[in-house]
Amino acid sequence: MRCRGAPSSVVDLYRDARDHPRRLRGAAIVVPARELATQGITPDAARWRTDHRRLVRALQGAYLLGVDHPDLLDRARAALSVSPPGAVVGFHTAAALLGFGVVEDEAVHVVVPSGTSAPYRRGLRVHQAALSWDTPVICRGVPCTPAARTAVDLARLLPRAQGLSILDAVLFAGACTMADLGAEVARHEALPGIRKARPLVPLADHRPECAQESHLRLVVHDGGLTGFEPQVEVADEWGVVRYRLDLADTEHRVAAEYDGASHNERVSQDRARHNWLVDRGWTMRYFTKDDLYRRPETIVPLLRRALNSAPRSWDFPRDW
Repeated sequence: MRCRGAPSSVVDLYRDARDHPRRLRGAAIVVPARELATQGITPDAARWRTDHRRLVRALQGAYLLGVDHPDLLDRARAALSVSPPGAVVGFHTAAALLGFGVVEDEAVHVVVPSGTSAPYRRGLRVHQAALSWDTPVICRGVPCTPAARTAVDLARLLPRAQGLSILDAVLFAGACTMADLGAEVARHEALPGIRKARPLVPLADHRPECAQESHLRLVVHDGGLTGFEPQVEVADEWGVVRYRLDLADTEHRVAAEYDGASHNERVSQDRARHNWLVDRGWTMRYFTKDDLYRRPETIVPLLRRALNSAPRSWDFPRDW
């Protein structure tokens, strides 16, 4: 599996999303615009400092001192500084801070208590809380909606494939459990988009490693092929795991692999892997970015033909 080559709005690897919060520094000092005058900074001086990168205007009404290039943690703190009391970070921004932000959004998303609002600001998305939560999760000092709540919120909002990638990624990151997701879906029962999110939760799995694997699995599931499992380990005759397959039907030994890498990259390794698997009875089918995102209707018929022509597991020799 090589997961490069996804749409630009998708983070390639779930481990990248999981590790992302550890790379944030959040070194900026948030200064509300109204406080600039107390530090002797006039509006003209603020504009000059902003033009010369000595002061960063994160949002209307919020500036950052001490950094040239603020990261997501800086921007989240700035957003909360101009939000109503009780606001927390949610949706895409909370997912990124909690380690499963595999669907990116340039805006900072905050959730405000029901009945409150915040003025429109470019770069800030405000959501009114339709449901309460007991205690926000604190990430590096920033309050966020809990992981299961965040994942279900996004599964309601996003297209189905991206929704499943969020649910897979939150489990991969260990941020919540399947039971947490099930309980959260029940709480969201009356909210918009829940009919889309509800059937995705039972499909969620911690094993996929990138969004393309999740998207491929959804295409296969929607096509009625239920025997495929993610990240199947294949061992040699001594029981040593040699390879893992993105998606595989172990009964028929048919595998579906996503390949988003360039044509010449790792060719010799891939050929050796392919030959080893085929020699042990595996039927390999490979799908590219174009297959997955431009012609997904071709994937299931190809796999179904492979399944129909493949022997059952009990027909293979014992040493396979």
